[in-house]
Amino acid sequence: MKWIYNLFPVLILILCINSSRGQGTGKLIPFVSGLNSVVCINNAGDSRLFVVDQHGYINIVNQDGTIISPSFLDIHNRVVYGGERGLLGVAFHQQYHTNGYFYVNYIGNGDSTHISRFKVNSDNPNLADPLSELKLLTIYQPYPNHNGGDLNFGPDGYLYIGLGDGGSEGDPDNRSQDPKQLLGKMLRIDVDHGNPYAVPPTNPFYNSLTTRNEIWALGLRNPWRFSFDRLTGDLWIGDVGQDAIEEIDLQSAGDPGGENYGWRCYEGNQVYNNSLCNLNASYTFPVYTYPHGPECSVTGGYVYRGSSSSPYFGYYFFADYCSDRIWTLHQASGSWVMEDFGQFTGNSFSTFGEDASGHLYIGGVGSGNIFRIDDLSTEIKDITKSDDLNILQIPPGNKIRIENNQDNHSIMNISVYDIGGITHYQINTMVSNPELDLSFLTSGTYFLSVMWNGKKYVRKLILLN
Repeated sequence: MKWIYNLFPVLILILCINSSRGQGTGKLIPFVSGLNSVVCINNAGDSRLFVVDQHGYINIVNQDGTIISPSFLDIHNRVVYGGERGLLGVAFHQQYHTNGYFYVNYIGNGDSTHISRFKVNSDNPNLADPLSELKLLTIYQPYPNHNGGDLNFGPDGYLYIGLGDGGSEGDPDNRSQDPKQLLGKMLRIDVDHGNPYAVPPTNPFYNSLTTRNEIWALGLRNPWRFSFDRLTGDLWIGDVGQDAIEEIDLQSAGDPGGENYGWRCYEGNQVYNNSLCNLNASYTFPVYTYPHGPECSVTGGYVYRGSSSSPYFGYYFFADYCSDRIWTLHQASGSWVMEDFGQFTGNSFSTFGEDASGHLYIGGVGSGNIFRIDDLSTEIKDITKSDDLNILQIPPGNKIRIENNQDNHSIMNISVYDIGGITHYQINTMVSNPELDLSFLTSGTYFLSVMWNGKKYVRKLILLN
């Protein structure tokens, strides 16, 4: 982070929303306020949210937005706080409800990153045992900024840790490209074996004599929030830029690792400093970048996987700390499409969070507020038409007719996307009662989205082609 110093193929759903995502009119629903220095939001597989206070506390927020007192964990006397330092991340073991283990990332003694395991109090699920700390990794930080701070368990059961380049500006010692240093890297370790951990034999540099075996990927500047898509397993990284470019990186599920995301040789997809760069290296460039202006520091988020009836299903959410603007990113016809969700000033958005059901939240380190992302979803109802729009299937089922009850003098934005959020068809038209031929799609479940006259209509389609 950058601080400022049936058998019927179509039958099921129509809903009308007075909102236009492309115009940045998404909504945030207030969830909880009065928190301090929110830098991480996570869940332990139940209805609670665990919120990290950068000063060295983890607080529990119930589903109704009430805060449990006292704090779940208090290690403020072990944490070095200030600027980008502090308690920065928490992740819960995938067997947390049987072993009680959770892991934190904080800056402690010696201005070092500490990756530690703690255990929940055996008598109280809302309290952790602060004396149960087991340190797994200690990594010296030469400067007080660019500490990364996030950690998450992947779908493979291994713990991933995001580390910044060590700080200052421009990575003066080229640590991100140095294979013998852990800084500027994504690490991957096995916390269920070894003492205190083991290196998975499937790591890309396992048994290497020239590269630290814990490294999963390199060439990162300051990965401020990364996440795994809970449906696909893809890894998304928001990496904070230097002077000009913010970037979103993506590693597909099943990838063997070893990517070099380019820093400091590249900032985003532009050359930054090619001294000491390996001209024969293979770099992995971002799937999306945006320039500085009112924006200056990306906050990585999540792919929305809450309600499948939401038009945001399969969309990646991210934000900018400086402008408090939120965007979504999704693929359409093989290209990445960014859409403006909205700007919500006065928050300094520092983190997204995901509850156990896949609904998304966003928190502000400056405001102490957490909001829930309004996903526009609704319960699926057996409705065949609305007052002003009727969606019909034309036998044998491959064509869809959209009937409006008046002449169409405004643009109708139509898209069809699958359950994974991938858009397969998209068109803007002013034709009255347009017909879509979807015979090119394979059999399966899709969603038809129509934006017209300032309203959004979404219908679930089951195609039997």
